[in-house]
Amino acid sequence: MNPLSTCGLAFLLPLICLNGVAAHAESGESQQPALSCLAEAIYFETRGTGDEGGLAVAHVILNRQKNPEFPSTICGVVNDGCQFSYRCDGEPEILKNATERDRAFRIARLVLPGTSPDPTDGALFFHSKSLEPGWFATRQRIGEIGGNVFYR
Repeated sequence: MNPLSTCGLAFLLPLICLNGVAAHAESGESQQPALSCLAEAIYFETRGTGDEGGLAVAHVILNRQKNPEFPSTICGVVNDGCQFSYRCDGEPEILKNATERDRAFRIARLVLPGTSPDPTDGALFFHSKSLEPGWFATRQRIGEIGGNVFYR
């Protein structure tokens, strides 16, 4: 049984739900909301973009956290309105795909200490390269990584 696909049934298993992410209580992830929030965003925003895409989006979240125009916590950034489209689609945030979930948590653990290089060079925004830039066109374009376009 995939424990993360049963977030709504957490009372049946030794799980804790945090921002739609269920984690084994003994793993320590339940005590690290920033890790769960970051992994959730990586999971939903970067599936199919590879590790490079996941690292880039994770750094955008960290860059926002450090910028006074955004909330000062990882969870605050991830939950800030509809900044991330998956947060406003009306669907529950359940990390069903075990491979992608593991990748998201691995990337989050790598990026959270703040020691991995930022491939986005300080980007605060991104969108899929399949979309028109819209208002992003007013921002400084940094480049493409893993199927997304990044801006300052």
